[in-house]
Amino acid sequence: MDIHEGFCAFGDHQTWYRITGDVSSGLAPVVIAHGGPGCTHDYVDAYQALAASGRAVVHYDQIGNGRSSHLPDAPADFWTVDLFLTELENLTRHLGIAGRYNLLGQSWGGMLAAEHAVRRPAGLNAVVIANSPASLKLWVEEANRLRRALPDGVHETLLKYEEIGAYDDPAYREAADTFYRAHVCRMAEWPDEVKRTFAAMDEDTTVYRTMNGPTEFHVIGTLKGWTIEDRLHAVAVPTLVLSGLYDEATPRTVEAYANNIPGAEWIILGKSSHMPHVEEHALCMAVVSDFLARND
Repeated sequence: MDIHEGFCAFGDHQTWYRITGDVSSGLAPVVIAHGGPGCTHDYVDAYQALAASGRAVVHYDQIGNGRSSHLPDAPADFWTVDLFLTELENLTRHLGIAGRYNLLGQSWGGMLAAEHAVRRPAGLNAVVIANSPASLKLWVEEANRLRRALPDGVHETLLKYEEIGAYDDPAYREAADTFYRAHVCRMAEWPDEVKRTFAAMDEDTTVYRTMNGPTEFHVIGTLKGWTIEDRLHAVAVPTLVLSGLYDEATPRTVEAYANNIPGAEWIILGKSSHMPHVEEHALCMAVVSDFLARND
C-alpha cells in the first residue's frame, strides 16, 4: 500500500502529514485529527487500518506538535481553536481533497471536528467524533466524579499536589497514571505508538499545558470554558459518535453530540476506555469502516 509523507506550508510554519493509500481511489479519504491539544498523530496510528478498504487515510501532526513546527515561545493567545481549524482547512486544500473528504477526530480532535462541521464546509462528507466531550465544564465535573471513585486515596493525593501546583512530583504523576490506566487506556501494556505520543508530550508541553492544563482531568488552560452544545444542530452531514464504556469522555459529556446533531449515531464500545482504536481495535475499525462505507 502506498504511503506518502510530506509537509504543508502553513503561513511561516509547516504541517507534517502522511497519506496511506491513494486519495484519488474514488472513495472519500478520511482525515484523522489527533487529540490533546498537544498530542501527536502516533497514538491514533491504528486508524491506518481503514485504508484496507481502498480509502486513503490522512494523518497529520497539528502545529506545535510531533513533526510539525514547534513554537515554544508563542504566547498563550496564539493557540486558539480558529488556528487549528485554519490549519485543517489549509491541509485539505493542499492535498487536493477539500472538495470531498471525511473527518475523524479523537478526543480534542473530535472537538475540533465538531467545530469544523458546524461551519458546514462544502466538501465535508461525513464526520466521526470519537471519545470527545461537548463541554469542558461537564468534562471536569465527570473527571472529578471518576477520580473520587478511584481506590487507595488517589483523588486525595491528586488534590494535595494540585493545591501547591506540584504537577511534576513523582507522587502526583503516579496518581495520575492510576486514572489514565482506568479511563484513558486500560491495556496492561500500552502500544508503542501510544507511548511515543506521551513521550513527545513530555518533551514539549507548550500546547497541552496552555490550552488544557497539566493532566487530562485538571483542565485549567485557555479551553476551560469551551462548549459546543448549543451549536451542534448546525451539523449537516452524517455523524458517528464513538465512546468507550470506561471512557473519561463519559456518556454525560458525550450525549449532546448524539442528541443535538440531526440523525447522529452513537456507539459505546463495551471493553474500552478513551482509546478503543487500540483497546478494541478490530471492532472499532469495523464500526468506523462500515459507517464511512454507508455514507460514500
